[in-house]
Amino acid sequence: MACVAGLLGLAVLALVLSGAKRATAIIYSATLAICVVALFGSASFPIGGKVDASSVILPIGLPWLGAHFRLDALASFFLVVVNLGGASASLYGLGYGHHEEAPQRVLPFFPAFLAGMNLVVLADDAFSYLLCWEFMSLASWALVMAHHREAGNAKAGYIYLVMASFGTLALLLAFGLLAGPAGDYDFAAVRAAQHTPYVAALVLILMLLGAGSKAGLVPLHVWLPLAHPAAPSHVSALMSGVMTKVAIYGFIRVVFDLLGQPAWPASAVVLSLGGITAVMGILYAMMEKDLKRLLAYSTIENVGIIFASLGLALAFQANGLKLLAALAFTAALFHVLNHSFFKSLLFFGAGAALTATGERDMEKLGGLIHRMPFTSFAVLVGCVAISALPPFNGFVSEWLIFQAVLQSPELPQWGLKIMVPAVGALLALAAALAAACFVKAYGVAFLGRPRSGAAETAGEVDRYSRAAMFFLAALCLLAGILPGLVIDTLSPIAVEILGGAMPIQANEAWLSIVPIAEGRSSYNGLLVMVFITISASLAVYFIHRFASRALRRGPAWGCGFSDAVPAAQYSGGSFAQPIRRVFGTLLFGARDRVDMPAPGDVRPARLRIELHDLIWEGMYQPIAVAVGFSSERLNRLQFLTIRRYLSLVFATLVALLLVLAIWS
Repeated sequence: MACVAGLLGLAVLALVLSGAKRATAIIYSATLAICVVALFGSASFPIGGKVDASSVILPIGLPWLGAHFRLDALASFFLVVVNLGGASASLYGLGYGHHEEAPQRVLPFFPAFLAGMNLVVLADDAFSYLLCWEFMSLASWALVMAHHREAGNAKAGYIYLVMASFGTLALLLAFGLLAGPAGDYDFAAVRAAQHTPYVAALVLILMLLGAGSKAGLVPLHVWLPLAHPAAPSHVSALMSGVMTKVAIYGFIRVVFDLLGQPAWPASAVVLSLGGITAVMGILYAMMEKDLKRLLAYSTIENVGIIFASLGLALAFQANGLKLLAALAFTAALFHVLNHSFFKSLLFFGAGAALTATGERDMEKLGGLIHRMPFTSFAVLVGCVAISALPPFNGFVSEWLIFQAVLQSPELPQWGLKIMVPAVGALLALAAALAAACFVKAYGVAFLGRPRSGAAETAGEVDRYSRAAMFFLAALCLLAGILPGLVIDTLSPIAVEILGGAMPIQANEAWLSIVPIAEGRSSYNGLLVMVFITISASLAVYFIHRFASRALRRGPAWGCGFSDAVPAAQYSGGSFAQPIRRVFGTLLFGARDRVDMPAPGDVRPARLRIELHDLIWEGMYQPIAVAVGFSSERLNRLQFLTIRRYLSLVFATLVALLLVLAIWS
């Protein structure tokens, strides 16, 4: 709480220092220091082995309630995610922040945003939670609007604010149902109360709407690919890598902790939404050529993976299979941590490319591996990790999720026996498409030849930005080769929430991980890394020893053209075309429009690709039109005469009295 107070004080200090030359260095340095202190303080549960929760009640908020804040194992883990992300973003901001044209629009809200996320995780009553949730949303909205003069950013901020308000309304209704007639808003009282199946079902739906809209569940995702690219890159990393996890924390806190024992139909809803979200998110990403929008859509995919694993944990928990529930739950938490690592790293890389070239369009980049070698290497690590390839961390968490999926025959309900493998197939499809998506992203943006003058003259970014990227790249590798340490660290959370945990992995030889039993499956990230290193080194040695020691350079392949130009290279659209042909018509209303001139006409032939967001056009656009239509009609009420106003008030009063009379 002292660190939160320090972050709020920094927000005020940033307003005082507005316009000062050293403001960027002072604010980001202080934020980095506070986040590091908060990181070590919040790690007492997962690392220090602390058991007893600590709480504090502040004399603010509702008069009869106060503001309750509590630190337990679950909150401690998510505070580690928040403050680790905040520390890396602050380190990155020490260099990136100097390129901001209007730093006074970013600096006050950056520490306030971090303070809001910390408070949401610590809140232990409904009023404090909702208040902190709104504070977090408003601070992040201000950061989204930092570049409000750029095209599309004002619309992104508006849609984000509308969706955030909708999510808060859903959460308000959920906590109202949990409080019940007695109005017990304290989480301890809610946890001890008995909730009927109908209340539990309604709360689950409302939490999927409230927390799911902030996390990016389909079809509540529409704000995310607009808002994340609009914000500064280190803020995008926080929103995508951290804020979505705070929403997932809210879902876990209510559904797994406050509601008590779940019913198996609830797991089917969460499972299906998670699988659909994972596939839809990565398909949207495949179609994108804007690097930051691609990463935002990829976040939707990873949120879907996490929710699918949480749904699986609900299914096992509802049937009393505590070991399998702990496996699925631990896999979800592991992926929460992993996604915060590699998605923050990739947004930092996108920000570095944007700083060096001024471009987010991948079709205007290319060849950056020669001009930004350090950034390119760090981004390559992030792309391999997010593609779930060993020995990096993304593979381990997704492998654990699939191990949980393979245990679906243990479930007694035939509906789940059929649904879980189907969702597993969706997750496998999403994993394959993710690898293709990031081959496209890295290949088009960093390999090949420069596609524009800006890419040709790009240079490496500052040392702070590189340090932040390499720090996260190292964490991606460490979590991949030492996953047993992470799993054992997450065990107290599974015990606290589910009453069970995975077997202790520290007892396994050679740092292997064995989710259930050695006879079923095991994995050793360290041995995989050693094997990859040795085999690659031997391949390089034999090629140079028995082929040729000489370094030969030749012209780049011209793709069949005698006078090759960079524009003739394989493009992002070329990568996406097979996927677009398979899924595009059904999911995106895709159409290829060809303008082929007649013989003798010297006009160039043109291919125009049309993609439509069917969810936006079919669900949100009609609502927007209806709201606009109603607003225009209701706007006439502002121009009534005094007699008509009095008549309207009188008619309303009579109508209310009639309703009251009939009701009584």
